[in-house]
Amino acid sequence: MALTTQDRSTSPPPERQPGENADSSSDVIPVLDLAPLNEPVPDPAAQAALAAELRDALTEVGFFFIVNHGVPAETIEHMFDEARRLHALPQPVKDSIPMGKLAGGYLGMGGGTSYASDIAGPVRKPNQNEAFFCHRHGYHTENQFPPLEDFAQSCESYIDQLIALGSRMLPILALSLDLSPDYFDPHFDKPSVTLRMSHYPPMDYDDNEWGLAPHTDSSVFTFLPANDVPGLEIRPAGYDWIKPPQMAGSYLVNSGDMLKRWTNNVYLSTAHRARNLSAGDRYAVPFFYGARDDALVDPVPTTVSDDRPARHEPITYGDYQRWFLNRNYENVTGEKVGTFES
Repeated sequence: MALTTQDRSTSPPPERQPGENADSSSDVIPVLDLAPLNEPVPDPAAQAALAAELRDALTEVGFFFIVNHGVPAETIEHMFDEARRLHALPQPVKDSIPMGKLAGGYLGMGGGTSYASDIAGPVRKPNQNEAFFCHRHGYHTENQFPPLEDFAQSCESYIDQLIALGSRMLPILALSLDLSPDYFDPHFDKPSVTLRMSHYPPMDYDDNEWGLAPHTDSSVFTFLPANDVPGLEIRPAGYDWIKPPQMAGSYLVNSGDMLKRWTNNVYLSTAHRARNLSAGDRYAVPFFYGARDDALVDPVPTTVSDDRPARHEPITYGDYQRWFLNRNYENVTGEKVGTFES
């Protein structure tokens, strides 16, 4: 039997009127305890329970917190420190390692505009953040690192740990879709991943101006570590924009466009946006986890039926990522692309 959003027994979240305050929305975003994934011998019952929680989270919200994820708190804090260290460099030094079509590197303030997601609205202004991108696998061939001692090693070590975290979640993802636990393994032996170190300075925003405009992510999963400075807002189905609660030591995880396509729109790719309304600087270090570049993203069999035919044409993971990059960073890649139904 095909898996659909109607297969869930949980009622949808209550409708909120536009502008209704839903701050500290711990009742909206579920918390998944990954402790069972850290056991040397998997417990099938615990894995099944975790898979059911993941399924509910991805059909109803598209965001969830994870705790007991195995990444040390000091490692996460070190990456925030590295982001601060990088963005404190003189502007000419940062400009000397520019992000390119095939290379990771620095993207200056206003260097990207959220064209890939229609939810940004008709008025598009450059995003008011600066960022450093570090890639592995996929179509990116190199990274340009700043002249900071041990910075490259810190990035590579953190990427190793986040790839391991994503890999531990793949069997749970497969089980949540009534698939064999190893279903996704061949597609993620060389996962396409990106670490982004973002800086949002304090500022007054004009109309239709954002630190990061409303959008959905292009990845399978995005891992965002807890942040002392708020700024993120999400818009789950049935809700106006809400602010995720602060949860020290956790990761806030969301599913992206490619998981939505892989599950025939059963799993969500939920809109989110960011502005820094504090009096100080805000830093964020999201990690984007995806499949190998040539993985064919075709709806998994449990999400397709006579009543629910495939909603998308097959596409490779890398082709979608290239389109997404060109759409949002045309001034970097030099390629103008059209719209794409996601």
